[in-house]
Amino acid sequence: MDESFADFCENPQEISLIQNSMPPNLLVVKSMTKFYASAGLRLGFCAGSPSVIDKLRAFQTPWPLGSAQIECGIFLCTNTENYAEQSRIYVQKLKQHFRRILLDSFPELYSIPSEAPYFLIRNDTSVPLAERLLIEKHICVRDCGNYPGLSSPRWIRVVVRKEQDQDRLFQALHQILHPSQKVLEKTLKFPAVMRKKKTPALMLQGTCSNAGKSILTAAFCRILLQDGYQAAPFKAQNMALNSGVTADGLEMGRAQILQAEACRLDPDVRMNPILLKPSSETGSQVIVSGKPVGNMRVREYFSRKRELFETVKASYDSLSSEVDAMILEGAGSPGEINLKKSDIVNMRMAEYAQAPVLLVGDIDRGGVYASFLGTYGTFEPWERDLLKGFIVNKFRGDPSLLSSAHEDMLRYTGKPVVGVVDYLKDLILPEEDSVNFSWIHPVPKLDQTIDCVLIAFPHISNFTDFTPLELEADVILRKIHSAEEFGNPDLILLPGSKSVASDMEFLRETHLDEKILQAASQGTSIAGICGGMQLMGLLVQDPYGIESAPGAETAGLGLLPLVTQLQKEKILRQTVLEFRHHLLRGYEIHHGESSLNGKAISAEDCMTGPDGRLLGIQKSHLFACYLHGIFDDDAFRRIFLNEVRLRSGLQALPGDRTASYNPEISLNRLADHVRERINMKQIYRWMGLK
Repeated sequence: MDESFADFCENPQEISLIQNSMPPNLLVVKSMTKFYASAGLRLGFCAGSPSVIDKLRAFQTPWPLGSAQIECGIFLCTNTENYAEQSRIYVQKLKQHFRRILLDSFPELYSIPSEAPYFLIRNDTSVPLAERLLIEKHICVRDCGNYPGLSSPRWIRVVVRKEQDQDRLFQALHQILHPSQKVLEKTLKFPAVMRKKKTPALMLQGTCSNAGKSILTAAFCRILLQDGYQAAPFKAQNMALNSGVTADGLEMGRAQILQAEACRLDPDVRMNPILLKPSSETGSQVIVSGKPVGNMRVREYFSRKRELFETVKASYDSLSSEVDAMILEGAGSPGEINLKKSDIVNMRMAEYAQAPVLLVGDIDRGGVYASFLGTYGTFEPWERDLLKGFIVNKFRGDPSLLSSAHEDMLRYTGKPVVGVVDYLKDLILPEEDSVNFSWIHPVPKLDQTIDCVLIAFPHISNFTDFTPLELEADVILRKIHSAEEFGNPDLILLPGSKSVASDMEFLRETHLDEKILQAASQGTSIAGICGGMQLMGLLVQDPYGIESAPGAETAGLGLLPLVTQLQKEKILRQTVLEFRHHLLRGYEIHHGESSLNGKAISAEDCMTGPDGRLLGIQKSHLFACYLHGIFDDDAFRRIFLNEVRLRSGLQALPGDRTASYNPEISLNRLADHVRERINMKQIYRWMGLK
C-alpha cells in the first residue's frame, strides 16, 4: 500500500498488521469509488504482503488526482461513523429480508449463499425471467446466460436494494410465475402486496421559510379539484402565530384553512395535527389535534417528537382514506442537518406518505440554484430518491432565460426543474403563513386616503385579520415597529397577541404607548382585535401563568374600562353576533375573559355573544372586539371605514361595498398560472394518478 494513503487511513497500524500477515500470493483490491458510491472519486488501494507491493510499485504508473478527490478520500477514511460496519449491517438486514421471502414464496428459485451485495439465483422454471421482468414490469435484473457455466439452468443476478424495491420485485415475480393464483391480499406472504397502498400524494418542501410552499400547496389543491380529484392539504407541524378555528371549535393554522378552501373542504384539524405558537425565543404553546397541551421549551418538545409523530401519522391515515389525493407541505428547509434526526414534517413525512417531493426556491431573494444544490447536498440516498424535481418561485422576467441553469441542475443532480412560477401581482392571498408576515399587493389608491398604522407587536398573531383592508382604495396600511414611524394616522390597529404582557412592555419600551394615548385623546380611531382589545383595557390578570408568571398583572393602555383574566381553558369557536343591526361573523381564539369595570359603557355600545359573554365594545372612536375575521365582510368593512373617514374630516365613500375580498377568484387565477408553468402530466405520473 502507498504510504501516503496509509497516513490518512483510520487505523494504518491495523492495515500494516494485515499486510504483514497476508500470504505472498494474495492481493486485496478495494475501490473506494464503489464502496462509498462516489462516482468519479477514482480512489482505491491494493493490499498485499510488503514484498509483493514493492515489486508492483516498480510497475506503477502515475495516477493524477485533484485536491478535491484527495480531500474527499481523507474525509471518507477518517470519518468516525464507522461507515463500513454500518453498511455491512444494513446490507445484511436487506439480504435477510430478501432470502426469507424468496424461500417462503418462491420454491422454484434458489439463491446461492454468499457475502456479496447481490444474489445469484437459479431459475428452475422455463420462464425467461430477466426478459419478462424488463418488458412487462420495467425491472432490470442481470441475465447470466452468457456467463461460463451458468447457461443452463437459467440464472439471474439481483442487486441488493431497499425493502420497498425488493417487495416490488417479489410482486412482479408472483404475477409472472403464479399468474393463475388469485390470492387474497391478506394471505400473501410478502409485504409488497400485504401493505396497503397509500393514497396518491405530492409534497412541497422549500429551500427556506417563505419560499412560497403554502401558496403553491393551495395552487396544487385547486388544480386537482379542477381536474376532478378530491384532494386534501396536510402539514404535519406548523409554526405560526396565525391560526383559525374549525366549526367544531378546534385550532389549526390559517394556511391550511386557505388550502382547505382551495379544495372546497371544511377546515379539519387532521390537516394540521401539530401547531406551534411561539411564546418566547425558545418556547412555544403546543397545540395537538386542535387543542393546547401546554407550553414547551425546545428540548422538551423535541423529546416528545417520536410520540407526536404517531399522532401525525394517525391524522394523515384517517384524512387520506377519505380523499383521492393528498398535497403535503413541508416546513422550513429539509436541509437543516441539525434537525434531521427529529424530523416529522419534511422527508420523514414524505417517506411515510410515499409522496414524491418537489423542492421550492424563492428566486426573488437570490441564490435560488445555490440553495437547490446546497439542500440536495444534505440529502441521504433515500431522500434523493423521494425528490423528483425543483420549482423556481416568484420569478420576474422571461423564464426562457433560465434554461441553461436548468440544464446544469439536471446534470448536477439528475433532477429536473419542473416549472417556473411568476411573482404574481395583486394576488389577494397572504404570501406565506409563518411567524413573519407580509401584505397582499395593494390596489391603486385614491387621492384622499385613510392613513392606517398597524402596531407590529413582537408576538403578533392573526395578522390576516387586516389583509382585506389592503383591498380598499382609500386605505394606506403601514406596519410600524417604533414611535419614529408613527406619524399622524387616521386609524390605529392593535392586532392579536400571543403574549399580551410582553407586547405591552414593548409598547412602553418603544414609547408607542405614549403615541397611542396622545392620538386617542385627539379622537383618532383605534381598533383592537382579541389581544389588542385586552391591551386597550385597564388590566390583564394571569393567575395561572398562561402567558407570564402565575399571578402576574399587566396594566393596559386604559382606553376602555375592561379587566381581563386569562383562564386555563382556551376559547375556540366560530361566533356570530348582532351589533347595531349588523351581523358580525368571525372566530374566537383566546384564554382571556373580559368584563366591564364600572358603568362607563352603556349596553348599546357592547357586543355580546349568544351566551351573554362580553365580546367587544364600540364607544365613539374606540372599537374593540374578540372576533377574528370580521373585516373579511365587505359590507361591514365599508361601514367601519366610512366612520373612520368622517372622524378624519373626509367624506364617506358611496355604496355599501367598495371592494371584494374573495379568495376564490385568486385561487383560480393562481391555479391557472401554475398549471401553465408546471408539467402537471409528469407530476400526475409521479403521484400515480395518470
